[in-house]
Amino acid sequence: MSDSKDYVSRSDELGNIHISEEVLAAISAAAALEVEGVSSLTNPSKKNSTRGIHVKLEEEKVVITMSVLMTYGHTIPEVGKAVQEAVKNAIESMSGLEVAAVNISVGGIVFPPKEQ
Repeated sequence: MSDSKDYVSRSDELGNIHISEEVLAAISAAAALEVEGVSSLTNPSKKNSTRGIHVKLEEEKVVITMSVLMTYGHTIPEVGKAVQEAVKNAIESMSGLEVAAVNISVGGIVFPPKEQ
């Protein structure tokens, strides 16, 4: 996502609603991190946890692309599907926008610390 503020807009009977792409990315990050088996996002900075999440509007629908680190011992397809569903549900319920796709890349595996 660029440093410029981009907004996704929707109209209703009372006027227009503009939602920052940064807000949609933050919702996506929070939803993904709630899923068991997701350790973290792969590109977050300390200042902005939404770096590495890309939000695009295609034909009035939102497309989210993100990369996660998974915890060792979890099944990648199952966790990936759970992240897709969590992000889709969070975006749709909080913004009222329709989600066309949630593209997930697994950027790595995090191993738990060894017990001594």
